[in-house]
Amino acid sequence: MNPCKIPTAVEDKDGDQRWISIHNRFLSETREKDPDVIFIGDSILQALQHTDTWNEFFAPLHSLNFGIHKDQIQNVLWRIQNGELDHVKPKAIVLHVGTNNHSNTPEEICDGILEIIHVMREKHPEAYIVLPTLLPRGQHPNSLRERLTKVNELVKTSVVCLPRVDIVPIDKGFVQPDGTISHHDMHDYLLLTNAGSRKAFEPVHDLLLQLLNEGETEKDLTPSE
Repeated sequence: MNPCKIPTAVEDKDGDQRWISIHNRFLSETREKDPDVIFIGDSILQALQHTDTWNEFFAPLHSLNFGIHKDQIQNVLWRIQNGELDHVKPKAIVLHVGTNNHSNTPEEICDGILEIIHVMREKHPEAYIVLPTLLPRGQHPNSLRERLTKVNELVKTSVVCLPRVDIVPIDKGFVQPDGTISHHDMHDYLLLTNAGSRKAFEPVHDLLLQLLNEGETEKDLTPSE
């Protein structure tokens, strides 16, 4: 059995129950707010919420951010199956996860992402699902980068025929001609700076605007009874 497809809560190794506390906070937000867009996934999304890019691009779209540092696919799957997409009716869901699944093959990671998409679709048949590609990581070329590039290729092929599922390439322009990644884009060679966030997520913002506007147009064209 692919471990990425088995919903798994994060083990509380530190003894402070932070992960489950964050999950419970997200559950409270689903009951208290009415988001049009939900971002769910790992530290790339969690860090995005603390950038100017989030405040400029995504906060005005009535977005919630359910990113958790170091989350793997199976953790996000557990969170979704335990309420994080209940009590809400988002028009779009942005998923970024897989970069922390170091022990899994590209095929396992891809299948895990597809499992999350399947669960999302069951809960929200009409929502758009937006998949930013996984970003390169590490200052210098490394095997993880190669694995994530393969994941991006597999996911792109796998979702091409799925309705209301869109991939957004955000991984271009970070690796320089000499193979390095600049700390001006990723301050720790993983998490994005303000400049890196804008470079990566402006295309996501552009697509969300298009999708949300399409949804409003469809609503306007629906004959009144």
